[in-house]
Amino acid sequence: MRLGFDGKRATQNFRGLGNYSRGIIEGLLEYSEEELYLYSPLVKDARAHQWLKDNENERLILKVPNSAIEQKIPSLWRSFSIIRDLKRDDLDIYHGLSHEIPFGVLSNAKMKTVVTIHDLIFLRYPEFFPLIDRMTYKKKFSYAGLNADMVIAICEQTKRDLVEFLNIDERKILVHYQSCDPVFYVERAFEEKKSLMRKYSFERPFILNVGAFEERKNQLSLIEAFSKIATQVEQDLVLIGNGKKYLEECKKMVEDKKLGHRVHFLSNVPFSELPLFYQTADLFCFPSHFEGFGLPIVEALFSKTPVITSFGSCFPESAGPDSVYIDPLSVQDISDKIVKVLNDVTLQEVMINKGYQFVQKFHRKNVTEKLLECYARLF
Repeated sequence: MRLGFDGKRATQNFRGLGNYSRGIIEGLLEYSEEELYLYSPLVKDARAHQWLKDNENERLILKVPNSAIEQKIPSLWRSFSIIRDLKRDDLDIYHGLSHEIPFGVLSNAKMKTVVTIHDLIFLRYPEFFPLIDRMTYKKKFSYAGLNADMVIAICEQTKRDLVEFLNIDERKILVHYQSCDPVFYVERAFEEKKSLMRKYSFERPFILNVGAFEERKNQLSLIEAFSKIATQVEQDLVLIGNGKKYLEECKKMVEDKKLGHRVHFLSNVPFSELPLFYQTADLFCFPSHFEGFGLPIVEALFSKTPVITSFGSCFPESAGPDSVYIDPLSVQDISDKIVKVLNDVTLQEVMINKGYQFVQKFHRKNVTEKLLECYARLF
């Protein structure tokens, strides 16, 4: 098959949606023989150039806008005139990897269209998004969901939301989970972990949280919960992520509670170090209110680290039956569950072993095979 992909996120975004897009491409390069066309605005970021170099393959063809106006305003190309290029390249499938497909594609045409929709958080929690963003997202998501031949939801929660909020036909929605980078599959040496502790001047073992500092990620509750048990546990709390206003609120709480020596904030951590952080941590705590999938949970499970996360949303799908669940609205519940896990070595071993078995369903090989099964349903 000739498969085309919206490459904007793969070459312009180096967080969640970009990681998802690059993971899809890398998985298909490794575990399939399909011909892949990546449609991207002009590539300017050095990280994207390095990624393309690392994945150089005669089966991966990069396509960029040709005309000066399309290069200057790539959104016009991605949303409209790209259809000309898709037809010329005689694609079997075009897959919009992040919520949108070009306007004007025809359902049931020779070229089938697929769109991945990660979440509808902007509709569930509109207070976190400016009005203009909500309006733009709703227009793009609705068009894609209603006009694509297939809609891929990255979890059952997103599938339910697509039906409830956008009235998408349930029969054309398939749930297809994402994987994490294979660097998380590799167990790191003890000396590397000791070196990490020295580099960041950690004197104690630690509880880990990874994610952008946003209200829905709920780091404030985690910090407050930790403040209640700081004298009961030997572990420090390490929070990795970037942020602005909410990050400052978190730092202010730590200052007010005089926990600066026990709570560590790290931003712009090199991606190559993340597996070490997960594997060195005694516990991963992720008390988010709502996620599209919760990829850090999968990364922690592959790292053989016990996971505490929230009831509801997608979390049982990504964390499995043997993780420990908390009420994200209850600081006391978060505190109690952290102490429970840290004080029970047998429970930790069960969580690690069972969690590692569970997370194999998200291995890149298995996820790629499932994606190809999804594509096959279109013909």
